[in-house]
Amino acid sequence: MVGIKDVARAAGVSIGTVSNVVNRPQVVAPATRSRVQSVIEELGYVRDESARQLRAGHSRIMALLVLDLGNPFFVDLAKGAEHTAHEKGLNVITCNSDQRSDREASYLGMLAEQRVRGVLLSPVHTAGDSVRTFRRSGIPFVFVDRQVPSAEACSVSVDDVAGGALAAGHLIEAGHTRLAMVNGPSVLTQCRDREAGVRAALHKAPAPARRLSVVDTEALDVASGRDAGARLLGLRPRPTAVFCANDLLALGVLQSMVAAGVRVPAEMAIVGYDDIEFAAAAAVPLTSVRQPAAELGRTAAELLVEEIEDDTERPAHEHRAVVFQPELVVRASSSARN
Repeated sequence: MVGIKDVARAAGVSIGTVSNVVNRPQVVAPATRSRVQSVIEELGYVRDESARQLRAGHSRIMALLVLDLGNPFFVDLAKGAEHTAHEKGLNVITCNSDQRSDREASYLGMLAEQRVRGVLLSPVHTAGDSVRTFRRSGIPFVFVDRQVPSAEACSVSVDDVAGGALAAGHLIEAGHTRLAMVNGPSVLTQCRDREAGVRAALHKAPAPARRLSVVDTEALDVASGRDAGARLLGLRPRPTAVFCANDLLALGVLQSMVAAGVRVPAEMAIVGYDDIEFAAAAAVPLTSVRQPAAELGRTAAELLVEEIEDDTERPAHEHRAVVFQPELVVRASSSARN
């Protein structure tokens, strides 16, 4: 591999000058900087980042560990985080736990070993063993899409109880009295909170609208939604409306209804959650509870950078819990009953 000494020798400058061109180009005379950069390009020199990290004691990498990169919600969240990170001179690596605690623990262990500057973390469980172990590394982290007491750590989330209530309230107001919910793994706080919101709305509704059938799934993906849709079709009496814990489940349910010849929304109204791009583009445009994914990512990254940069020249960082409010976006997949 070409080293910094090779560049210095070829350019006829000192090693320190090459280092400045790479790390602080503004302090090098333009003519010298241009000559060194030409040699760097000609020789194919690449800075040894691991050596730089060893000298500095930290990296310029922020990590984002999410539950499921197959869900466009987390892709939008990652874009928001990257925007803020790049403004601060940090790079972002994204890891996918696939909703598995063992994979989450493996990634967190690796990130601690690499001494990343900080982690944006959407955990399987906020109080899980992997999170408790990672706390001991001393690396700053922010919970994303999770709400925790601010004394523990910063967190950025959406009020999922309110979101579940919005969805159920919309279906109740449309005249539905036989509701169902297709939910994800109960270990996920979001799933529990969204169901709690549905039940709270039903509790306030007139007695005929208080019936709820819950179909649980092991994953929050389209395939699980298709399976849940088939199970809904077998319920007696059949529900006339269903709220799904995310849009991928809702899209799967929609596929099942279309395949079975069930008219949406006339025979089965469907509401999803997240309002991903595909929701509006579905065969029957999907009503959904919108989460501001990109804003969640940007805000979480801002909180993490603030904690990373905390020093004696500025006020001490204080953990904060930022909670956004969801918004119901009504489309063709749900409508008023006659």
